[in-house]
Formats: sequence, structure tokens, C-alpha cells
Amino acid sequence: MERKAFMDFGVLVLILAVLGSFGAAFFVVPASGSIEKFGSCDQLVTAFENSRQSQNYMYDGMARTLAAPNAMETAMAADTGAQKSGGSGIADYSETNVQVEGVDEADIVKTDGEYIYTIKQSRNYYYYDSKSEDTGSRLIILKAYPGEDAEIASETELGDFYPNEIFIHNDRLMIFGLTYEEVEWEEPQVKTAIADASDGAVGEMMIAPYPYMRTMSFTTVQLWDISDRESPELIRSADFEGNYLTSRKIGGDVYFVVNSYPQYRILESAAVDGSSGEDILPVVRDTADSGELKPACGCDDVGYFNEVEVERFVMLISMSMENDDAEITKEVLVGSGQNVYASQDNIYIAETSWPGWGWIMPMARTASGSGTQEATENTVIHKFGLDDGEISYKSDGEVSGHILNQFSMDEHKGYFRIATTISRASMGGTSASSNNIYILDDGMETIGKIEDIAPGESIYSARFMGDRGYLVTFKQVDPLFVIDLSVPQSPKILGKLKIPGYSDYLHPYDETHLIGIGKEVDESIDADKIHSDNAVYYTAIQGVKLAIFDVSDVENPVEMYKEVIGDRGTESEAATDHKAFLFDRERELLVVPILLAELKDGQPSSMDGEYTFQGAYVYSINLEDGFELKGRITHVEDEDTFLKSGYYYAGGDYSVKRSLYIGDVLYTLSATKLKLNSLSDLSDIKELVFGS
Repeated sequence: MERKAFMDFGVLVLILAVLGSFGAAFFVVPASGSIEKFGSCDQLVTAFENSRQSQNYMYDGMARTLAAPNAMETAMAADTGAQKSGGSGIADYSETNVQVEGVDEADIVKTDGEYIYTIKQSRNYYYYDSKSEDTGSRLIILKAYPGEDAEIASETELGDFYPNEIFIHNDRLMIFGLTYEEVEWEEPQVKTAIADASDGAVGEMMIAPYPYMRTMSFTTVQLWDISDRESPELIRSADFEGNYLTSRKIGGDVYFVVNSYPQYRILESAAVDGSSGEDILPVVRDTADSGELKPACGCDDVGYFNEVEVERFVMLISMSMENDDAEITKEVLVGSGQNVYASQDNIYIAETSWPGWGWIMPMARTASGSGTQEATENTVIHKFGLDDGEISYKSDGEVSGHILNQFSMDEHKGYFRIATTISRASMGGTSASSNNIYILDDGMETIGKIEDIAPGESIYSARFMGDRGYLVTFKQVDPLFVIDLSVPQSPKILGKLKIPGYSDYLHPYDETHLIGIGKEVDESIDADKIHSDNAVYYTAIQGVKLAIFDVSDVENPVEMYKEVIGDRGTESEAATDHKAFLFDRERELLVVPILLAELKDGQPSSMDGEYTFQGAYVYSINLEDGFELKGRITHVEDEDTFLKSGYYYAGGDYSVKRSLYIGDVLYTLSATKLKLNSLSDLSDIKELVFGS
């Protein structure tokens, strides 16, 4: 779905009002540079109960909805298209497009230059059937190189496991996914008043608990031995109660984040009949240990921050892919993980506190902690050190505003940089939205900042590259800001470029050029329907736009080239998921998936076009000629499919999701097919159909 550039303000106010009713529980004014631990289970239970009681009636129902078993969360975003030189006899091959060199990110496909590894998710991924023994999910290993000899090495059924992403490391493969488990549970005992029939005296009685079956959801991590590609073997499985957020791999160690809600019925039980407060902790299970469910930690191991209102747990976990029996390391905090950035030495978990609306929470402490002002959203960042699988809490910081995604954060020369937007609605509609850059030192104290960038607009993409930062904001045109970060205490805007459209994702071409992918905008379309300054009506947003920006003259950035694909309704997964973006400068190669929408003759450009193609657009790209379309690759065999598809075709089995290369072969992947084409002329080599 495309982002709307214009929204009824009353609807936005209502949305933020509802968010504020439970989001206020995230509001943190931490004791910077330290982390405190609960002294007992009683303290932990009391903290959760007090926080829960402080919320208005809307919170309880919505929090339970957000904690639904299938509320899987994913993190998006990327860096230079990695190229890896294979060993003896192995050709060069592309790797997952990641944000930081040396920090791998899990994805739906991986390759080692000879084999390609992928997962097939069940069509019933968002529907849980307790009676089903097979979800249709599979681990698929394909002998991919050389292309003419490509074949399916193995397809392994995963049973009642819903896979999400994978890592590979030598002869090991790790899968992240979702599992469900039904457990018997009892409602807490409840006290009720009773009257004696003879004298009318009022007493109390306990109503016995009522047993029922409760479905628990787990983030499940499976470790497979793939030394025999034709017969992979599951050697370890670990379950973590809660929702998977994201993961990173450094060397042979994998770090990942899981969010978990406590069971509020357990809180009620603890309050009524004195049940153990340990029962509200998230549970874990590891086949390399006892294989039994147990609390993730003790109550006195849970970290918290001063003045936090406790709502849920966030777990940062590490597992080894080299040592099959290595102990799993965990850090458990009260709070939530929403966006994650990782360098090779540190991982940063960010959570935004959204203020209540009007009567709910009219005032909030400023991010600096000095006094109060109109309530705005604030982002708290928790910094952890990483060292060969070990995790250590370092410090925390707080800045004004919310962040867009992982690319809004960066670490460079010991400093942490973050770009944020403060919403107009969160300010009560009394002032324009604004954007900011903050620089924090090693102790997560703010030492430099630029605030109020592009008032009235919002950040649509951000990228940090060494001593430079780049922001794209949008309301009517696409201002690309070039920011000097070489002196952390005194960041400054060097220049900006205003052009129609916007970029959702920025990718470095080289040190002085950027590639942007987003949307073209024609501000003249339906201009009479706009009732606010410097905005465009959502129908002005057109097809997918590719652009090359020259930022060598930092005071005067230039759009060198642009390519517009399709009409209104055209989408590219690469604009919102960097892992779908394949770029190699040396090969002059750019590949992006496209769902193409085209208008018929006579249709106005404010209308959505009809779908006519889905697949990969393959470009030759360089600074002399810009973008040259070499061709298109689709997995759809019957073009009539589009006439029957309707809106939801983008999620079809033959929708191209990823592309990669090995040697001189381009591989495109959908849910049921791997297609091989020559990189030189895109001629067909072979296709492998699987998962049927």
C-alpha cells in the first residue's frame, strides 16, 4: 500500500488518541548510563499491575489485540550490494543487501555461491489450525551453480512451524519462525460478596477457577546441519515466548530481539490468590537443555528504568551457529523493541513513547528531562555491547520524535546518530511537524543536534555515510538534505535539493552519489482538493521512481538521472524492504521487483492503473548513461493471470521477491520457483519449481 500524502486530520487525531491510551506506558525517563533490576517477583508484579491500572479502558482491550499470536513483526531496510568472492572453483556471488558491512541480516533466501537456501511459508501463515500436523512450510535447498546443472537438492517439510527468515554459516542453517502451543489454563479465583439470608450480613467467598485451553505463540529458532544438502538434519530447536522483531549475525553468533506481553490473567491470579509472580515472565525452551518450558530469567534479572510504566518485556538473545550446544545468552528488560541498529560491536534497540491525547496525558516531560511542555513523542535507545556471543548493557539515551526505520540510526567513530520526526498531531495540532538529527556520545548523552528541519514535512528516508548524513522529507516535493556530521558537536546542513517526488530508500552508489527508489509525484493532480499549505492530494502520487543523486558538491546536490516506472498503483518491494534491492557497481547491475500498473487510453492519471506485469526489472546503471532497462523477468506463465488477479496479486505464489547472482547467472526467486537467466542478455537458462 502506498503512503498517503494527505489524510483527514480528525482521523489522524483519533488514531493518535487511541495509540496514546496505551502508548503512554512506553514513556521513559531513564537513569542514563545505568540499568536497575527488580528486587523480587512481588516488585515486578506490582509494577505491571500499577501500570495496567493507570491506563484507561481502551488500553486493556487493545493491548490484548496487539499481543495476538500472529502479530509477527519484521524490521526493514540496507547498504552497498555485497559481493563475495567464492573459494576455489566457486564464482563470485551477491549476498543479502545489509546496512553495515560485516553484520549480516536474516532473509528469506541465502546463497554460499554453490547452493541457494530458501523457505516456503504456508499459505495459512496467519491462520492457526491446532488440528493440522503440516503447515505446508518447507526448507528448500537448491544446487544452483553451475546454472546448466541446477536442480533441487532437497525439500524438507517443517511440520507445524511457520518459517520467517534464515541465516547460513558454513554447514549450519538457522531458521526463525513461529509456532503455537495449546496449554490448559485456569481463570484466577475471584472474591465476591455474599449475603447471609438469616441476618443480611455480608461476607466473602471465592469462586473456583474455570479451566480452559490457551494458545501460546513462540518465536522458534531451529538450527540445522546442512553438511549433507540432500538430507539436512535438525540438531537444535529453541522456543521464546513472544513475537520476533529482527536479528543480526556477526561471525558465527546470532543476536535477535523478541517482544513479549505478560499474561494479565496471571497478574489477576497473583493479586487474588498469591500465585508466583515468576509466572508472568516470558518462558523459553531449548532442546540442548532440558527441553522443558522455564522462565527466561529470574525476576531479579529483569532490568528497568526510573519512572518507566511497565507494559511488556523485550528480550535480546544470542545463539551460536558454530557451537551446537553453546548456552543461550539473554538480556530481559521491561519495555519494547521497535527498531534495531547493529554495528560489529554494539546493538541499539529503540522504542518510541507516544503521548496521550488531550485529556489522557496533556503534558509530558521533555526528552532532556527539564520541566514539561506540550506532549510529544520521544524515542529511547538502549545500547548493548556485543562480544563473541556475550551481551552487556552499556547505556541508554533519549531524543525527541519517532524514527522511520533502522536506517534512521547509525554508529560512526564511537558516536551514535539518529534522525527523527515530531508529528504535528502529537503536538496537539498547534505547530507544524518537524525533523531532527541528534548525535550522542559513547555514554548516549546528546552532544550535538539540528532541530526543526523542513517544518511541516516528514522523513521518508535517511542514510548515514561516514561524515555525511542524507535525509529525504516529503509533503509536496522531495527535499534531499545533505548534512555535515564531521564535527559531532556542531552538525550542519550543507545543502538541499527540491524536486517532485520522494525516495523511500537511499542506497550508496559511491562516496559522492546516491540511488533513490520511491514514487514520482505530479503536484498538479487534484490540487483543488488540498486545504493545507505545501501538501499534495494522495492521487498526485504516481509510479515508481528511480533516481541518481550527485552530492559531490555538497551545497548543490543534483538529480543526475531519473526513471519512472508505470502509472499510479505501481509498487516495488525494494522501496520498503532493502533486502529486495540488488545493486552491484562493478557489474553496473541494478535489479528491483516491480508490480506494474498501467492506465488505459483516456484514463486520468489520478486513477490507479490495472496490473499488467509482476517480476524483476533489470537495469544497467552507471554515471555516464544513468538507467538503461536491459529487460524484465517474470515467473507468471499466463498473462491472463493479471486480468483475474485483483488487488492482491502482489502476494501470489509467482510474485518475484528476491534476486541474486552467482557468476554470470541471475537468479530470481518467488514462493514456488527459482528462475535462471544469463546476466549478459537475460536469456532463459533454466527454472526450478518447488514447494507444490
